[in-house]
Amino acid sequence: MNYSLITLEFLAALLGLAVLVADLWVPSTARRALGLGLAAALSCLLALAVGSLAPQSGSAFSGMFVVDDLARYFKGFFLFAGLAVVLMAVEFAPKFGAGLSEFFSLTVFAMVGMLCAASANDLALLFVSLELVTVTFYVLNSFQRTRLASLEAGVKYLILGGVSSAFMVFGIALVFGMANSTNFAVLAAKQKELAGSAVFLVGLLLILVGLGFKIAAVPLQMWAPDVYQGSPAPATAFLAIGSKAAGFVLLIRLFIGALPQVTAEWHRLFVVMSAATILYGSLCAIPQRNLKRLMGYSSIANAGYLLLGLVAASYTATSAGPTAMLVYLGGYAFTVLAAFAVISALANHVDGDDISALSGLGQRSPVLAAGLTAAIVSLAGIPPMAGFFGKVLLIQGVLAAAPGHPELYALIAVAVVGVVLSLYYYFGVIRAIYWGGQSANLSTIPVALPTRLLLGSCVVGMLVLGVFPQGLVKLADQAVAGLSHPAAAAPVKAAH
Repeated sequence: MNYSLITLEFLAALLGLAVLVADLWVPSTARRALGLGLAAALSCLLALAVGSLAPQSGSAFSGMFVVDDLARYFKGFFLFAGLAVVLMAVEFAPKFGAGLSEFFSLTVFAMVGMLCAASANDLALLFVSLELVTVTFYVLNSFQRTRLASLEAGVKYLILGGVSSAFMVFGIALVFGMANSTNFAVLAAKQKELAGSAVFLVGLLLILVGLGFKIAAVPLQMWAPDVYQGSPAPATAFLAIGSKAAGFVLLIRLFIGALPQVTAEWHRLFVVMSAATILYGSLCAIPQRNLKRLMGYSSIANAGYLLLGLVAASYTATSAGPTAMLVYLGGYAFTVLAAFAVISALANHVDGDDISALSGLGQRSPVLAAGLTAAIVSLAGIPPMAGFFGKVLLIQGVLAAAPGHPELYALIAVAVVGVVLSLYYYFGVIRAIYWGGQSANLSTIPVALPTRLLLGSCVVGMLVLGVFPQGLVKLADQAVAGLSHPAAAAPVKAAH
C-alpha cells in the first residue's frame, strides 16, 4: 500500500497529539502562543496540500481511501478552515477560561475527520470519518462549560447527531446486505440491478438522512439555529463551514460519482429538499435578532442553494452542477470565516450576540465593521463579492436542465425569492453597524494582528473570487472531471 497517500492525515493527527503533549509544559500564560504555533504548523500542512509535494493520485486500504483532484480540492479547503478557526480561538481565548489547548487539539482532530471524508470511497470510511467529526463537535459545541447555552448546544447536537448516526449506520447495513459491498466502485458497477431493490433504496435514503443532518437540510435542520447560537464562536465557524463541506463532498462522491442513475430517479426529491431548505432558512431568518442564530438560519438557506448543484446533476450528466457546488463552497468559506472572525473578536468587547450590540461598530473598529460588511454583502449575493457569482453559477446549472421540466423553473423562482428575502435580514446587520442607535460605549476595539491577517485574507478572497472567478472555476472543473466511476458513467437523461 502507498502510505504516502495518507501523509496529510497522519501529520495532522500527530499535530493534534503534539498540542496535547506540549500543554503539559507550556505555562498557562503562553497558551495563546501555542495556538499561534499550531496555526503556523497548519500553514505548512496547507502549503504541502496545495504545493508540488501534495500526494499523487491513487488509492489505499483496498480502495476505501482515494486521492484524486476532488480530494485535493477539499483537503486544501479543510486545512484553510482549520487554520482560520485556530486563529479565531486564539482571539476568543479569554472566553474559554480553561482548556484552550484541548480546544486546539479537538479542532485538529475534527479536521482529520474532514480530511478523511474528502478521500472516502467506501461507506465504512464515510461513517468513520463523519463520526470523528461529529464526536469532536459534541465537545467543541459545549466547550464553554460555565455557560448554560453552550452546554445546551452540546447536548442537543449530541442527541440529534446520535439519532442521525443511527439512521446512517442502519442504511449502510441495508446497502451492504443487498450489494455485498460498501465500496463506491462496486456500488457503481451494480447500481443498475440495485436500483430495482426496495431494500437498497431504503438504505440509501437512510444514508441521505444522515448526510442531510450534517448539511442542515430540511427536514433535518432543526438543530442548527440553537447549536449555532449556544456554541463558542470558533466552534460554530468550523461547524458552519467544515462539517457542512464534509457532508457535501460525501454527497458528491456517493450520489453524483457512484450512483448517478439512482440520483436521476430521485430528482424530484432533491428539488423539494432544495426549495424547502431555501424557503425555511430565508423565512425563519427574518425575525432573528441574535447574530449567531441568524447565521444558523443563513446556513440552512445556503445548504438549499448548494443543493441546486445536486438537482442539476440529477437532471443532466454534465459537470455543471458539481462544479458550481465547489465554486460556491470556495466563496462561502471566505465569507463565513470572515463573519465569525469578527464575532470572535467582538466576544471580549460587547455584551451578547444581539445585533443591537453592533451599534457603533463602524466607529469603534472600522476594520471589524468593514470585514463583517463584506461578509454580509457576499452572503446576500451582491456583486462583486463571491456569493453573487456562486449563486449565479448554481442557478445557471439548474436553468440549463430546465427545458421540459417546469418544476425546475419553480425551483429557480424559489431561489430568487430567497435571495430577495435575504436582502432584508442581512442588511439589517449593516444598518446596525453604521446607522444603529448611538452606542453608550464608543471605546476603540483593538484588533490583533492574526485577526487582521485572517480578515484581510477572507475579504481579498471574496473579492477575487467575485471579480476573477475563472481560476477557481477551472480548479473545480478539474476536481470533478474524473468523479464518475467507469461503471457509473451512463447518461442519466433517459431516467426522465
